[in-house]
Amino acid sequence: MPKQEVFHLHPFGWENDPEEERFKVSTLDYLTACTYNNYALFFRLDDEDKTKAVDVLRVGLERTLSQARHLCGTIEKDPEGGHSFVKKKDSTVRLFAQWLDSEHNYPTIDDIEDSNFSAVTLGDLKLWSVHPMTYGEKPEADPNNSPVVSAFKANFVKGGLVFNMHHHHYANDVMGWAGFTHQLAENCHAVGGQTPFPTWNPTCLDVSRLTKKEVPQDAQVEGPPSPERHPDHDVAVSLLFHLPKSKAAELKRLAAPTDGSWISTYDAFSAFIWRTLSRLREPIFKPELSSKIFWAEAVDMRRRLHSPKCPARTRGNVMFAALSPTAPVPQPTLAEVISGWPLSQVASYIRKTTDSVTQENLDKTLDMVAMVRDKTALNIRIDSHPPMSILQTDHRDANVTAADFGFAKPITYRHLLDCVTEGVIIIYPPRSMAPESDEGCEFAISYEKRLAQTLIEDPEWNEYFEYRGMDAEHAGHAVASESLSN
Repeated sequence: MPKQEVFHLHPFGWENDPEEERFKVSTLDYLTACTYNNYALFFRLDDEDKTKAVDVLRVGLERTLSQARHLCGTIEKDPEGGHSFVKKKDSTVRLFAQWLDSEHNYPTIDDIEDSNFSAVTLGDLKLWSVHPMTYGEKPEADPNNSPVVSAFKANFVKGGLVFNMHHHHYANDVMGWAGFTHQLAENCHAVGGQTPFPTWNPTCLDVSRLTKKEVPQDAQVEGPPSPERHPDHDVAVSLLFHLPKSKAAELKRLAAPTDGSWISTYDAFSAFIWRTLSRLREPIFKPELSSKIFWAEAVDMRRRLHSPKCPARTRGNVMFAALSPTAPVPQPTLAEVISGWPLSQVASYIRKTTDSVTQENLDKTLDMVAMVRDKTALNIRIDSHPPMSILQTDHRDANVTAADFGFAKPITYRHLLDCVTEGVIIIYPPRSMAPESDEGCEFAISYEKRLAQTLIEDPEWNEYFEYRGMDAEHAGHAVASESLSN
């Protein structure tokens, strides 16, 4: 068994904390996926710096957890209704330090980078994670079961570190995690360099605008049942693709509207992905061409909130979603997505759908959510929709490779998965932001295992997207490496 230590971290200054602190779960939190997220940072690190890195992470986490106090403890039911993040005075957060660099049966940082940071290369994710805080709809993440909010695991391998950061999705969306990570890096840098700690803006914890008052029991209404996985899904794998900057620019030119209206690079590649995946899947699943296929995207509301504006590093879950069935934009049919509309029209549809997500319509939605008796059943679950449905989650602004921990900067990061949810597409930021580099975004695309080769080998797709290998697979559903190798 590998050597492992566990540290039970108190937030800095805990001795003066009240006996109990409660931070209300926001009304918006109930609309996100009811899962844990675990983002792993990959570092290159010399052997002589590893022990120091443990000490720096420990002290840096203590400081950062004192600034994001809702991460310290559990989620509990409130007597008056709803839920809260509950921190007791003696609450601690676990940091594991595991040493996988003294044996030959664990991958090195070179092995991991050569595989483009694939979870498959790591093997059994239980080794690298804090049980049971890995991704997936599971009872342990149910807010009625007192889920632990956060934990951390530093895995030292030959040549580097895999730092796995776990949190409940209610506690942070990806940009909430990114803000926490940048603050942690700055605190760690101060620890290692023995310099003053950075300033902290406590308004970054204020999600009151996303929290509606509890409605009296007699005024509440019954909501829909909890979503369940659609029975027609096949087992999926996550395939990693790279879109070079130059190819993204080509796609934007290809999808440019002729009426002078503006689209973004995001709109262009999203339209091309939707068109390609629909074209390849339609002959297999055979939905009606006149039907309208579910398409959705996660939308970071930090930049969209006003009156007042929202700090960029606001913690918590400040993510709403644009859903094709409810957006105030006419949906295309499947035939129009595949070929009936020019690509520019599909891209314009995506732009209009994204732009329809505003503070005002979020506020109206939260008013309706507040009326529902069991809000925990309102969580979004993309695999409850039929095959060919898509949910995109855009990580491009995370910019984690710029986070200087003092002992190193991350090479990149991954949402480590051993449970692949059908329909999810994760858009990772480029690993290099150097102006002279053609490195672009990476895309982890959940795709049916039995159909994967049709996407990997599609000539039109390969004009723009480069296959970088299998990103993740379901535990217990191994995929032959020779069939899905890069």
